[in-house]
Amino acid sequence: MANPFVHVELMTTDVAKAKEFYTQLFDWQLEEIPDMDYTLIKVGEGTGGGMMKSPVPDSPSHWLAYVLVDDAAAATEKARALGATICKEVTEIPGIGWFSVITDPTGATLALWQMNPKQV
Repeated sequence: MANPFVHVELMTTDVAKAKEFYTQLFDWQLEEIPDMDYTLIKVGEGTGGGMMKSPVPDSPSHWLAYVLVDDAAAATEKARALGATICKEVTEIPGIGWFSVITDPTGATLALWQMNPKQV
């Protein structure tokens, strides 16, 4: 299937509280990435994710889905041409990949993800 959902990320106002809640609710394994202030969510089979403190002050906690694309820059420009608002331009996570965040013309927000070919 082209362009699957590949990652789901929680941007939260309280990381500790979120970790406590979700590890009690689900059988998730959490892995800390200390140099990034990020927690990976490992679910076994299926789409995993992560959680982090929301970088936007006064933003409510929310989940953000990531969709796999072949070329983050091209997909971001295509989304822009189709009427999306670009919330975050293409950004590299060194050695891992590239992402952008868009809001579609209906107001729904989605992230686009391009994996670094060396990580595949």
